Amino acid sequence: MSLLVAAAAFLLYLIAYNTYGRFLSKKIFALDDSARTPAHQLEDGVDYVPSRKQVVFGHHFTSIAGTGPIVGPALAIIWGWLPALLWVIFGSIFMGAVHDFGALVVSLRNRGRSLPDVCAKLVNPRVRVLFLSIVTLALVIVIAIFCLVIANIFAMWPESVFPVWMEIPIAIGLGLMLRRCKTTKAVILWTILAVGLMYFTVWVGSMFPLKMGSLGVIGPVVLWSVILLVYCFFASVLPVQTLLQPRDFINAYQLYIALALLVVGMVAARPDFVAPQANLSPAAAPSPWPLLFVTVACGAISGFHSLVAGGTTSKQLQREPDAKAIGYGSMLLEGVLAVLVIVSVGAGLGIKYDLAAKDVAAFRDKNPQVEVHEETTPDGKTVRYVEGKPAFAWHYRAWGAAKGLGPKVQAFMKGAGNMIHEVGLPMILCVTIMGVFVASFAGTTLDTATRLQRYIIAEFGQATGAKFLVNRYVATFVTVLDCAASLQWDGKGAGAMVLWPLFGTLNQLIAALALLVISVYLHTKKKPIWFTAIPFAIMVCLTGWAMVTNLRDFLYGSTYVAKAPHLFVIGLVVSALEVWMIVEVILHIRKAPRVKTSG
Repeated sequence: MSLLVAAAAFLLYLIAYNTYGRFLSKKIFALDDSARTPAHQLEDGVDYVPSRKQVVFGHHFTSIAGTGPIVGPALAIIWGWLPALLWVIFGSIFMGAVHDFGALVVSLRNRGRSLPDVCAKLVNPRVRVLFLSIVTLALVIVIAIFCLVIANIFAMWPESVFPVWMEIPIAIGLGLMLRRCKTTKAVILWTILAVGLMYFTVWVGSMFPLKMGSLGVIGPVVLWSVILLVYCFFASVLPVQTLLQPRDFINAYQLYIALALLVVGMVAARPDFVAPQANLSPAAAPSPWPLLFVTVACGAISGFHSLVAGGTTSKQLQREPDAKAIGYGSMLLEGVLAVLVIVSVGAGLGIKYDLAAKDVAAFRDKNPQVEVHEETTPDGKTVRYVEGKPAFAWHYRAWGAAKGLGPKVQAFMKGAGNMIHEVGLPMILCVTIMGVFVASFAGTTLDTATRLQRYIIAEFGQATGAKFLVNRYVATFVTVLDCAASLQWDGKGAGAMVLWPLFGTLNQLIAALALLVISVYLHTKKKPIWFTAIPFAIMVCLTGWAMVTNLRDFLYGSTYVAKAPHLFVIGLVVSALEVWMIVEVILHIRKAPRVKTSG
């Protein structure tokens, strides 16, 4: 069953790319091969760098993916695999891919500026400041949280530490060689060498895990977060072709290999779904309406994607027609990843589920009729595990058991590892491959988000007259300092998690506002806007509904969310900014004639 579901989803994505994607590129956005892109207009060797299509695709895809299409579906499946699957498929085709594609085109035709900055031209400078304010808060949360994501992965899977850090010198070396390559054959050869070297480090990491100790009361998660923020500073200010592009390029191939392993493993295992088809009232969990559409963002539609498209990606495209594959195609490929996550968690988890030692007694008490298997590992340890539907039911026994970062990543790692293990690879290697895959993708998002925040702060500086913020070193320092403060060094690395419950609605709010800006752009071009206006209306309604639900929970508390007055205040302010911006845009559209503008 899971194999047929995945095959049908992949076929739908292929059809959508060659029909709806082609229609949008030719009839709506009218991509022009003769147009000069910002990468050529403003080439500076640091941010504006004309680059090969496959290189930019790798950067864009790995940046928008991160861990989003993993953790979102891995939590949303608690409501059943079918609701999550339908949102991933149709959301990505008709909303997410259109959103990403449109954001990239608008930025391309406005000198590579971000969508919030373009608002000054399309609407008025006041709307620019409103949008920039919302985006700034979102990016602070993204950078801080992804620091914690990677730090926690390093703590949970020390086998991933060595290969993830070794990607940096490998990427720098690859970037140097790619700039010297004159032929496609040379690019392929150096890419194969770099990817092969990376997987050698994965094997080394699986043999020699590196564990970070504590420094007094400061735990390893915080120590890793500090190191990652220092890394972020240098990654942001270096020219894109030195580290950002080649690292993302390597990670893209890592993704292709991981996807291939998952597909082959799925074919070999042919696992049946152990997750329920639909379970709209799981224990102590919120209703899926509307939180399903906020929980699954990457993989369906995510506001962060518009920031990447209108931030780093638009500054690197050589040709306008490349935007179809990079904007529309990347989102569909992310949908493919999300579908494989749903299969890994909803079916692969049931192949074999190791019970933690502390859970064995509780599991047997609640499931006396279920057989708990035992086996002895080569190092003499006894492992107890279960199979089938009881495995999924135990992992997702309540909202509280599934909602943390650890349970979501573990569900994917266990399910994916089970399927890949069917190919014949050792389980420790399978888990390490997936751990490096998750950490590397989080790292690419962290790199890109830091650079994006640097751009946003610079645009804020331009808008407010604070010219010193335009300097890339100053803007990056402010970015890193803000994120360090948000982490609240408490020795446990949990500081940024305080803001995390707000991020889902905030991220989808940005998606709605981006669709609104793209609609304004199409309106000025005398183009039909229903391709973006309908998704905007859906997203603003879903986001508004989710935000009201969250605000109520933040104010009064609930069975799954504790009282959080600070989140209530922040959420209220963000909602007010959203309403203000939407009203400003609607008034502008009603007053402004549909006159074709340049850019």
